[in-house]
Amino acid sequence: MAERGVDLAALPKEVKEQLAELELELSEGDITQKGYEKKRAKLLAAYIPQTQNVDPGLQNIQLAPGPGADSSPSPDAGPSASTRQHRSHRSGGARDERYRSDIHTEAVQAALAKHKEEKMPMPMPTKRRSAFVQSPMDNCTPPDTSSASEDEGSLRRRQAAVSAVLAQTLQNSEFWINRSIQGSSTSSSASSTLSHGDSSKSHNHVHSQNQSNVLADVLAHTRIESSSVPPDVTSTVPQERNSRVELGPSPVVRGMSRGQSRSSMMDTADGVPVNSRVSTKIQQLLNTLKRPKRPPLSEFFLDDAEQIVEVPQPDPNTPRPEGRQIIPVKGEPLGVVSNWPPALQAALARWGATQAKSPALTALDLTGKPLYTLTYGKLWSRSLKLAYTLLNKLGTKNEPVLKPGDRVALVYPNSDPGMFWVAFYGCLLAEVIPVPIEVPLSQKDAGNQQIGFLLGSCGISLALTSEVCLKGLPKTPSGEILQFKGWPRLRWVVTDTKYLTKPSKDWQPHIPTANNDTAYIEYKASKEGTVMGVAVSKISMLTHCQALTQACNYCEGETLVNVLDFKKDMGLWHGVLTSVMNRIHTISVPYSVMKACPLSWVQRVNVSKARVALVKCRDLHWAMMAHRDQKDINLSSLRMLIVADGANPWSVSSCDAFLNVFQSHGLKPEVICPCASSTEAMTVAIRRPGARGAPLPARAILSMGGLSHGVIRVNTEDKNSALTVQDVGHVMPGALMCIVKPDGPPMLCKTDEIGEIVLNSRAGGTMYYGLPGVTKNTFEVIPVNSGGTPIGEIPFTRTGLLGFVGPGSLVFVVGKTEGLLLVSGRRHNADDLVATALAVEPIKTVYRGRIAVFSVTVFYDERIVMVAEQRPDASEEDSFQWMSRVLQAIDSIHQVGLYCLALVPANTLPKTPLGGIHMCETKQRFLEGALHPCNILMCPHTCVTNLPKPRQKQPVGVGPASIMVGNLVAGKRIAQAAGRELGLIEDQDLSRKHQFLSEALQWRAQSDPDHVLYILLNAKGAAVSTATCSQLHKRAEKITAALLERGGINTGDNVVLLYPPGIDLIASFYGCLYAGCIPVTVRPPHLQNLSATLPTVRMIIDVSKAACILTTQTLMKTLRSKEAAASVNVKTWPTIIDTDDLPKKRPPHIYKPPTAEMLAYLDFSVSTTGMLTGVKISHAAVSALCRSIKLQCELYSSRQVAICLDPYCGLGFVLWCLSSVYSGHQSILIPPMELESSLPLWLSTLSQYKIRDTFCSYSVMELCTKGLGTQTEALKTRGVNLSCVRSCVVVAEERPRLALTQSFSKLFKDLGLSPRAVSTAFGSRVNLAICLQGTTGPDPSTVYVDMKSLRHDRVRLVERGAPQSLPLMESGTILPGVRVIIVNPETKGPLADSHLGEIWVNSPHNASGYYTIYGEESLQADHFNTRLSFGEPHTLWARTGYLGFVRRTELLDASGDRHDALFVVGYLDETLELRGLRYHPIDIETSVSRAHRSIAESAVFTWTNLLVVVAELSGSEQEALDLVPLVTNVVLEEHHLIVGVVVIVDPGVIPINSRGEKQRMHLRDSFLADQLDPIYVAYNM
Repeated sequence: MAERGVDLAALPKEVKEQLAELELELSEGDITQKGYEKKRAKLLAAYIPQTQNVDPGLQNIQLAPGPGADSSPSPDAGPSASTRQHRSHRSGGARDERYRSDIHTEAVQAALAKHKEEKMPMPMPTKRRSAFVQSPMDNCTPPDTSSASEDEGSLRRRQAAVSAVLAQTLQNSEFWINRSIQGSSTSSSASSTLSHGDSSKSHNHVHSQNQSNVLADVLAHTRIESSSVPPDVTSTVPQERNSRVELGPSPVVRGMSRGQSRSSMMDTADGVPVNSRVSTKIQQLLNTLKRPKRPPLSEFFLDDAEQIVEVPQPDPNTPRPEGRQIIPVKGEPLGVVSNWPPALQAALARWGATQAKSPALTALDLTGKPLYTLTYGKLWSRSLKLAYTLLNKLGTKNEPVLKPGDRVALVYPNSDPGMFWVAFYGCLLAEVIPVPIEVPLSQKDAGNQQIGFLLGSCGISLALTSEVCLKGLPKTPSGEILQFKGWPRLRWVVTDTKYLTKPSKDWQPHIPTANNDTAYIEYKASKEGTVMGVAVSKISMLTHCQALTQACNYCEGETLVNVLDFKKDMGLWHGVLTSVMNRIHTISVPYSVMKACPLSWVQRVNVSKARVALVKCRDLHWAMMAHRDQKDINLSSLRMLIVADGANPWSVSSCDAFLNVFQSHGLKPEVICPCASSTEAMTVAIRRPGARGAPLPARAILSMGGLSHGVIRVNTEDKNSALTVQDVGHVMPGALMCIVKPDGPPMLCKTDEIGEIVLNSRAGGTMYYGLPGVTKNTFEVIPVNSGGTPIGEIPFTRTGLLGFVGPGSLVFVVGKTEGLLLVSGRRHNADDLVATALAVEPIKTVYRGRIAVFSVTVFYDERIVMVAEQRPDASEEDSFQWMSRVLQAIDSIHQVGLYCLALVPANTLPKTPLGGIHMCETKQRFLEGALHPCNILMCPHTCVTNLPKPRQKQPVGVGPASIMVGNLVAGKRIAQAAGRELGLIEDQDLSRKHQFLSEALQWRAQSDPDHVLYILLNAKGAAVSTATCSQLHKRAEKITAALLERGGINTGDNVVLLYPPGIDLIASFYGCLYAGCIPVTVRPPHLQNLSATLPTVRMIIDVSKAACILTTQTLMKTLRSKEAAASVNVKTWPTIIDTDDLPKKRPPHIYKPPTAEMLAYLDFSVSTTGMLTGVKISHAAVSALCRSIKLQCELYSSRQVAICLDPYCGLGFVLWCLSSVYSGHQSILIPPMELESSLPLWLSTLSQYKIRDTFCSYSVMELCTKGLGTQTEALKTRGVNLSCVRSCVVVAEERPRLALTQSFSKLFKDLGLSPRAVSTAFGSRVNLAICLQGTTGPDPSTVYVDMKSLRHDRVRLVERGAPQSLPLMESGTILPGVRVIIVNPETKGPLADSHLGEIWVNSPHNASGYYTIYGEESLQADHFNTRLSFGEPHTLWARTGYLGFVRRTELLDASGDRHDALFVVGYLDETLELRGLRYHPIDIETSVSRAHRSIAESAVFTWTNLLVVVAELSGSEQEALDLVPLVTNVVLEEHHLIVGVVVIVDPGVIPINSRGEKQRMHLRDSFLADQLDPIYVAYNM
């Protein structure tokens, strides 16, 4: 085992602890014996004696051998080791080799080395351990170098020296210190903090001794300094990096529990010590962002109100094409051979008759041995039978199922070429049109639906298949073949010989001379994923075969080995069509054989002395990797090795490497023939086999920078960014070729310009079948010259290949239009980016080199996304390091930023039928948020360079008065509005006699003692208690007596009322008024969550300097309980009086305040920014407010009102406790928490009591919308009817939530709720009720404002549905006696109509001021008694702190004047100032919540100029990382902001207060203190 040579006693304490922990896990059964041994071995691996002192220069050795390098195993390794070596190399990282190029790998390494010198640490994302079981590597175990896995073991065995070097680097103590400080804890959210890159710098004084116990000391003596000063983000001067680890004599930090995160012991990279892991990462992120962005400032776009983005100024140094206009290139003439058949079927007929015994096709079994050989005789007779059966045996004589010209699908697996050949030629003989498609394996196949589109556009209703294939198709439970999504209904016909009928003697197939009728249809997937059918006419098919025969010099009776898919493309053209025309013997090597035995095609060439082989680069590579298994292979018979994807610029290295290996096996250099083709134009160009000893064609070494501008420049200066391209030979015989601009009109290119190749030839596709519109743009292109005039009449076909014509008319291809990424006006090729990524040692990270690159359009430009499959055994560290290096390499070599780099688990990307990556489907899943990455890195900061310039606020040079005069001259009215006059109303005697609420209650108790004022309901809807006027009065008296006796209270003392919502609360409020005390209502602590809620209670009690607490018996016990003692000091509570069983006593007298200006009560509330503020409410304000509400809502004794609100502060308290006593109406009280156990309680109460007016909060409305939305039918059957409700007011201190109120109205419309009933109220700290939609007044109006203008503090009204429009609803009618005015918060001058400003209010019920212990007088004056800087300087206003605007509408109010509507936009203190603009969090959150179906709720805040988005994930944790790009996209797209950090958390993490408002500042504090336990934290670069 691994312990050999390890002295357990000498191990560091930390490792011993981990070993002990493992033993414990084993003994408790938490881990299996095998798992235990594995982890134990891993822990001890670092302490096994290793070979040391290896030359440090070897440290960057590349592990993968070069294609030509001789990496034969050491002689003593034995044969088994060598075979294992090849196999493992294949499985490890092999598929990537089609892009492999040593030169490129060197270039990438050089670029990375250059980066390393100026490298900044990149913050590594934080991931919850449970979320992704993907990487089993434990974050803290030493890397395992002794017992390597099979995959890499072989590589290591080959070079023992390398492994020693690796061991040396891995065990180097710096690496260890970083590793452990980064995250050696098991707490769920603690993962590593710094990428390796820089963490070592902060420990630069610890030399690389190899004793890991240094580590324990470092950890033990780290001095933790904590200060949470946010680092300065704006300065660009790098601060000194001298954050050292102090090894002072400070006491050892012991007893660090498993749950603690060591990573909190970090200094930030900028020398700002911070005790929070999160801020360290943000600091790193900021450092990363301090690097200058690529485009100079001139390229930034200016912000224009109409046009967000302007076109960037062109860079004067951009290379431009300088050559002359290209002249069309002509292929050699197509020779006329006398005995060429008039049609392809005629050739088959001829060979079938004259050469019946001649072999046509050999198929291989899975082991690569020949399975059967089909002779030309058999092929002819079977095709004939099938043709006869199709035409005569499928229907009746009078009603045949198939007629000539009908389309038929051919569904045959790749392993059965014989059946396919028979079906294809059978269709040609029957003159029906074959459409070969892939075998659908399951309902979920990528692109399956698109195949349905193809079948539909071709009008196919019949499919031919083999018996075996039919059995394998997915079936329904009843045994029928599954109806695939998007497919037409198909009839399946089996074509095995036993089901075919021999034609009657007199039947002969009709073989006309080739004409323009369609012969067959080949499918093709476009860049967008649509699958279209390219129709090939009979004459095209024949001409193409002739052209290939001439170009490849095919002779009768040759043998051809075909590794390609025979259903389409080169595999079909050479291996099925041209081969039959020339009586060639084709040996078909299916994909499945290649997977099992990659050398099989080379062996076939060797055994059958084949003259031609048809392969792709991957086949060259696989054969090369496996070639040592066979020493006696001879390839000298090959005269032509056709490389079908030779047009891929990265094919050149595979060809070279293959030649390198097999030249010694007789392969001649001149036989390698790359070619270029496209489905539409068929073969475009092919290199002709050279003469023996003729010089090989030269290569083009092009500058990638030039290519990105579409210009050919030979690369001289920087060899790192060069692309080596090989030619694909000359254009096909009988064809004419041009190069035109890939976008816009088909203008001819210049000779040194890259463009799209277009071809005119009789041997090409004729149209997209059934799609005439798309056809025109592709098959009927007429090139124009620089003046825009057509160069002739002949139509060309677009090939989709990008390239140029080199010297000697050789054709060079540098990419395809479908892989083209157009970023900021420069072109990049997806394949080039893949090649660069693969050159960054992917072997540890990327599974089989599977990488997809595509672009998505975000914010007016294409953004590049790279998705790679991650190996199952890749560690987090390795993956993250690979990702950051790929970013640097691509940035360095291609001068373009990656927008998003994602790693997904192995084998999860959607596949094409042959196992490649299905690009469109991948892109689709990325955009839908269905890729489920296990790692993701977004770099919007580096990529997005077209943001508008940040706004510079202009200093106000013009005085406010002149602005005002200007507005008046312009005819704009001042933005102000007022409710109606609060005159002396009907019950004058009441308001004159009783200006105090306490007197009003006494008067009611005398004049109408039995009138019920309050009914309290429980969850079942039953009245638990009621209070008549006299009951309430008597109960208040008892409380007054108790206060005066037990509390020893003086007049004017503050008394805290701590009650659940109910009548006790109301009684104790009036009890306090009777005693002359000042009541302070406080929400009781939550019994299940004392630690979080009790401190707030304590704080209010302390701040209000309460002399005594009135409460219930249970709450009194809670306040003194052990649990309470854990979070507050329970010994220092003021006097607590329990009011449950009070003796019947009357107080000696009832207090009457000397003036109405005296305080009535204190209203404490925590604002959304986390500020606790208490305001003083006078008796005069109470009466004025109650009077105002009475007037607005027409309240009087006979009315009933239902209230479902929290009664602790604001308007909720006023309606619950004060309003009924003043107006005499009956209030039905529904505590909102009762709804949690009985959702329909509120609505059924409204129905049962036939309530006309009801008040609720947003949280109540949301509960009903989410919980009862689906149950309206059930409620209806229970008799719930809401047609009685005239007004349902949502009480809030925020912008009306339009979406919620509208969905509530829509959902409950079926229960009779009038759409006009729902409205909102608006209040603030300085005035508890400013607006309230009463019974009179017009309905609340809705306007649409332009969000861009809003950010500039302007209001621009737009039409509904306009882009970037935001709907705003009026916040209810302004209450009687209230005046509001809109003011510029900076100049304090009034604004004109429809301008955004702060809402100021003047009213008799304004609060009198803040109640604070600090006595901040200035704040008081500023918020409560402020004057305008001009205009009307005498009125005193209170500042609400909310932004809004007033708009005069066309509607009329009660007095017949035009109605002024007040629109609240948001709370000033909550707005985010970013890029000089003002953002309202709710707008960004609305966009975020729309981004993905699994986002339940979201919240945003800023931290040091970074925008942080927190999203609650309602789906499964594997969706967590899908949200990151979608959230980033939507915020960039809709708000022109780059998200700095995306935090994905569990539902319910975002704190929400009782009014249903998000507590964003609490959230921010928890995030920075690392208390959120996030599922994932992504730091956008």
